[in-house]
Amino acid sequence: MAKIGRMRVGLKVGASLLAVVIAGTAHAQDAVAGQVDAPVAEPTAAGTAAAPAQQTARDDAALGEIVVTAQRRAESINRVGISVQALESETLQELRVQNVRDLAAVVPSFTVAQSYQGVPTYTLRGIGFNSINLSAQSTVGTYVDEVSYAYPIMNTGPLIDIERVEVLKGPQGTLYGRNTTAGLINFVTGKPSEDASGAMSVDIGNYETFNVGGYVTGPIAEGIQARIGYRVDLSNDGWQISNSRPNERLGRVKRYGLRGSLALQPGPFEIDLSATYWVNKSDTVAGQAIGFTPATTPGSGGASSNFNAPGAAAYIAANRPTSGSQADWAPYAGRSADIGRGAGLKDPLAENNHFLGLKGRIQLDLADNVRAVSLTGYNEYRRRATFDWSGIPNEVLIQEAAGKIKSFAQELRVEGDGPGYNWLVGGYYAKDTIADTNRTLLGQNANSALLRFATAQLINSPINTFGYTLADAATTFRTYRDEGAFDTRTWSVFANGDYAFSDLLKLTLGARYTKDVQRFTGCSRDFNGSMQTNINLFNRGLYQQLFNPTGPLAAPIGPNDCNTFNPATNSFGVVNSRLAEDNFAWRGSLDITPNSTTLIYASISRGYKSGTSPINAASNAAQNLPARQEQLTAYEIGAKLGLLDRKVQLNVAGFYYDYKDKQISAYFADPIYVALARLDNIPKSEAYGVEGELTVRPARPLTLMANALWLKTRINGYVGTNAAGRPQNFDGARFIYSPEWTLSGTALFDQPVNDALSLTANANVRWQSRQTTIFEVFPLYDIKPYTVVNAGLGVKAADESWALNVWGRNLFNEYYWNAVASNANIVVRFPGQVRTYGATATFRF
Repeated sequence: MAKIGRMRVGLKVGASLLAVVIAGTAHAQDAVAGQVDAPVAEPTAAGTAAAPAQQTARDDAALGEIVVTAQRRAESINRVGISVQALESETLQELRVQNVRDLAAVVPSFTVAQSYQGVPTYTLRGIGFNSINLSAQSTVGTYVDEVSYAYPIMNTGPLIDIERVEVLKGPQGTLYGRNTTAGLINFVTGKPSEDASGAMSVDIGNYETFNVGGYVTGPIAEGIQARIGYRVDLSNDGWQISNSRPNERLGRVKRYGLRGSLALQPGPFEIDLSATYWVNKSDTVAGQAIGFTPATTPGSGGASSNFNAPGAAAYIAANRPTSGSQADWAPYAGRSADIGRGAGLKDPLAENNHFLGLKGRIQLDLADNVRAVSLTGYNEYRRRATFDWSGIPNEVLIQEAAGKIKSFAQELRVEGDGPGYNWLVGGYYAKDTIADTNRTLLGQNANSALLRFATAQLINSPINTFGYTLADAATTFRTYRDEGAFDTRTWSVFANGDYAFSDLLKLTLGARYTKDVQRFTGCSRDFNGSMQTNINLFNRGLYQQLFNPTGPLAAPIGPNDCNTFNPATNSFGVVNSRLAEDNFAWRGSLDITPNSTTLIYASISRGYKSGTSPINAASNAAQNLPARQEQLTAYEIGAKLGLLDRKVQLNVAGFYYDYKDKQISAYFADPIYVALARLDNIPKSEAYGVEGELTVRPARPLTLMANALWLKTRINGYVGTNAAGRPQNFDGARFIYSPEWTLSGTALFDQPVNDALSLTANANVRWQSRQTTIFEVFPLYDIKPYTVVNAGLGVKAADESWALNVWGRNLFNEYYWNAVASNANIVVRFPGQVRTYGATATFRF
């Protein structure tokens, strides 16, 4: 009953708000009822044409029509019964949206958190997945020109030649290839053109920043057009400064990207081919130490608390962070050295990642208004990166990650349209192979130090039949490897259609049946003998007492063997799993269009996110068991209102999410390490809220945009394990990375000074309320409310052939952080970017 009550509350709030808004616009209807919808240009192989209304918008104060492809066809955003937020290229450039993280400034329902292995955590309307693994798919799908970038790590390169970004909210499994529960982000790139043209922008800024990007396009033969886009991001002076060694910095940026595309029209075919390649050699982000985990907190009575790195408590007390630039990490000389059985890590604290993306789209007209489309995508990502998230100048936790993703997808569909209807049917197949490994240093981690001490006590015991010495015990457990290999196959068939019963009423129905099979092999593994002494002495003895007190000891491990223990087999070894699941995603939407500038819609949809296995520091085989697929059923009502002769656009939506088997990276109670990572499913949870988007153009030079999200989230009846390794009932807990309030406001100003010159300005502010990074009520893991302000000022030619701008991001140098995590010893924050500023010159030809 309580759940039904909350669902009613959420939808009643949204419905009441819609009723007020619609009633308040009644007086405006006479003024707009006679207007005719602006025609929407159809996309072609040579690019998506601009809507004619966009030119009108330059001549008066009316807002132009935005054309989106949210339903895989070009149509006005005000005719799409989905909550969609769209940003066009000019807005993206003015607001300096240069990567996926920057989108959060103007899409308040979207947040990006930094994980310690560099894998971004995306959350949309509170729905996210906090895994750090390279192999983790997000609840928020990302697509580039309809091709799925199935893994968030694929979005860590530069954004190259982006024409438009569309953010779709709620489950989107019926039309797009990979099922998602939160929504998706669709990046639309610039397309080849029949007219020769080009653009280039150059940035210079603090921290020795130099960026350059642009494109050239035009015909190269009859029926063939080409386009080349490029982007280089460089910053040679890091913004993170070591507390203990001020001459050392992190935060340098080195990203290079290139995209080439061809459009061909041989006979009845339209062919679109593209290739994207980028390299990221930027520094990795360091953490800010703010405290200790429960078992290692000085004075807590925990055994590990006596083995913290020398001076750790005093260092943290004396270096409480007050600025985003503060951080610390272990000196290179220490971490790079080989010590006894423990090999060091010699690479710099930086990424060395490469991405290749290929796309082929072929369209064939089968008959009038009937088309067959083949869409092929292949993405390959390779990484090698070293991270230090110790947070103090000690070797608490340093990792070198290496991995490779090969992702292939093929879609075939047939689509058509006619008077008042559109339809689409098709099939989809995807195959991913992933190798994901990391090697970890724990030289001065309190937990590994405790294990070394315990192992040393067994050197002279009968269990030591290996001849290990005290020197071996003193350097054991400095380093080890975690690894996993995945083979994932996805098959699906889908259909979608809409039918307009009249000018007033339209029904949309969609469905997709999907089958996923994932095979996993992985374990934690010794590295060149570093783990052998403590595993073969201490771990074997303890596991016998706990799991097999009357039986024999487990067989010892050899060099580079797996050290993940399986109690069921009383052995150390590889963990294997096979996860086979299917699901039926669906969506129904009813659109009401009382006049040409008003859309009211109500929808019910169900989406899934596929299950997956984690790659953890796995002492116990249970830590690598998979989490099953999650399911989200979304109820939404919304309205899109064009008011006052299209000088005002108001979009508002109320939603309720019924969430089952939510995937979460949680804790596993371990007899040695107290609390270790695993994946878990939360049987029941829910989210509800109201979201609004207001765009106003009071006069031609000025455009004002405001976005707001009010969100409530709740875990229902889940008993899990807390950071102290103890059972805890989390009933009533909020979702992580899900602030109750998120607001953003943007002002864009473009005023002609004379016939040749215009003055431009922009300002953007984003505020969010408190959020937490764990289910427990533990202030150490909170993210405080914060406000970030960005602004710019410039001049440009009336014909837009050139522009000069000065800009600043995080103008008031707000100290904020977007993630908090623990390394089983130290709790660390990951700070947001400090103030940056500079100037940009743009040229078009």
